[in-house]
Amino acid sequence: MRKSVSQLIIAALLGSVVYGLPAVTPVSVAQAQEDTQERQTRRTPALRAKVYEQLARAQSLADEDKTQEAIEALDSVKDRADSMNSYELAMMYNFYGFIFYNVEKYDQAIAAFEQVVEQQPIPETFELSTLFSLAQLHMMQGNYDKTLTFLERWEVLNKGEIPAKNYLIKAQAMYQMKDYERASRFINDAVEMVEAEDKVPEENWFVLQRAVYYELKQPEKVRDVLVKMVRHYNQPQYWVQLAGMYGELGEEKKQLAILEAAYQQDYISSSADIFNLAQLYYYHQAPVKGARLMEQAMQDGTLEKNLRNLKFLANCWSLAKENEKAIPAMLAAAELSSDGELDAQLGQLYLNMEQWDKAIAAAQRSLDKGELRNPGMSHLVMGMAYFNKQRFNDALNQLAKAEEYDSSRRMAQQWGRYVQSEKVSYERLQEEFSS
Repeated sequence: MRKSVSQLIIAALLGSVVYGLPAVTPVSVAQAQEDTQERQTRRTPALRAKVYEQLARAQSLADEDKTQEAIEALDSVKDRADSMNSYELAMMYNFYGFIFYNVEKYDQAIAAFEQVVEQQPIPETFELSTLFSLAQLHMMQGNYDKTLTFLERWEVLNKGEIPAKNYLIKAQAMYQMKDYERASRFINDAVEMVEAEDKVPEENWFVLQRAVYYELKQPEKVRDVLVKMVRHYNQPQYWVQLAGMYGELGEEKKQLAILEAAYQQDYISSSADIFNLAQLYYYHQAPVKGARLMEQAMQDGTLEKNLRNLKFLANCWSLAKENEKAIPAMLAAAELSSDGELDAQLGQLYLNMEQWDKAIAAAQRSLDKGELRNPGMSHLVMGMAYFNKQRFNDALNQLAKAEEYDSSRRMAQQWGRYVQSEKVSYERLQEEFSS
């Protein structure tokens, strides 16, 4: 977006922009006429009336968005450069710079502003503002070494305390140059200076500080910065990031507390964050909360009813010993699965619930699909279910198959002896009743 020279002056009064276009501060011809006191202190030559009028004309044309005419007006002034003093030349280059800046010709703007500070002597405030503008423009153009050069020139000339914003810009330049150690020192100085005045640094300052600590692989300090960001700016992403840092540091209880607090504030909306919170509930022995969260998210469309989500939902209800609620989710997941693992789990659930026919059917499906980690367990489930249906021969056949696998052999042998004993007792009773 194009801005007039007057608009840029107003922008400068409102403060510099940390990211994006810098709020470069022009010195107007009217201001130049008022620099009498400083000219006397630094013995700066005066801006003569004739030159003042020509520069004022160029400024007026620029404000009317007549860029080419403004440049031509300045060119006519430049033709008489041999007769101009240092202050007049500096003011001329100053307005070249702002006209080029206004039409987004930043390289030409930089070249013009660099000519400003080469003209000596000029008023100190004029030189300071131009040096700072050059630092910002070079930062915007990615010339980070030159950003530092002009900031250092500013600091040498400046008689007062170095402001926090200088340290911030240095930290930004160092960060872009991947010198994270020095970036850390500068951003820390900037933040500490503001906090020492019982003020809150701007949000982007914390963003940079957090990024620097992240690059330095200092998760404890990343966490500490995020605590401040949550407190002062209360943005959803900062809550989620803080929870993530607690998780990285192994502080899972705090991770859960932060993420749950964020959820209660409606700050958790992405499917990834919802699933992460449900997992935390599960691992912290609150499976019912995890299951309810998953069901609500599936109902409102935040989470898909895919294999992963349905399987985890079933696991939550299973851990909560809510088998009646676990089975529908596991059935739905099993239908989406190409292997038999979930059907094998269903078989065990049905067995625990004494639903023998369903246990047998689920276990058989698991074997039909295959790719089981422990196929012997499905045979074992079928053997137990058949036994409870008093189909002893079928039970013994399945238990014999279970014995073929190391993981289920011992239990299958124990059950085989028991089933064989019960079979003999049952047949004896049948014979007694029949006789």
